[in-house]
Amino acid sequence: MTSYRSLSLIPTFSNYLPDRITQMDRLFSRLTGEKPLGDNPAYNLRQKDKNHYELTFSVPGYSQDELEISVHNHQITISGKVSDEKNESEDEKEGVKWLHQGISKNGFSVNFSLEHRITIQQATLDKGLLTLQFIYEIPEHEKPQKIPIGVQNESGRVLEHNAA
Repeated sequence: MTSYRSLSLIPTFSNYLPDRITQMDRLFSRLTGEKPLGDNPAYNLRQKDKNHYELTFSVPGYSQDELEISVHNHQITISGKVSDEKNESEDEKEGVKWLHQGISKNGFSVNFSLEHRITIQQATLDKGLLTLQFIYEIPEHEKPQKIPIGVQNESGRVLEHNAA
């Protein structure tokens, strides 16, 4: 199932609701034995300065070859695919038997809608953290402009007031 989220730079109160839904999802998953629907990597969004932002995903155990980032029609997709380097039959040949396997590495796909002003600059993978650096650029023609106000005096001359 693919779900798209809007990458908003302004936090909203709706950001608190998913925590409750995630808790209920995990509870039902424990009862049914199914994988939680919200089993995507955790992420942080950080503003470094006025125009520069950083989006960091927790992807422990993934190599660079197992991760993919793509942007198409203002949609960014970050996905992780598990490589089949060592499967269960190889473990059996080596005499390895799992008694408990609580750390699982599952494939994932996370999608965000990007505003047309967001430009991804680079992506790095370091110590299990995938970090995307991006810029939020507002073109000059979309920035607010100050218009000087002229005042006409009794002589008919226009006196301009320039705000400093």
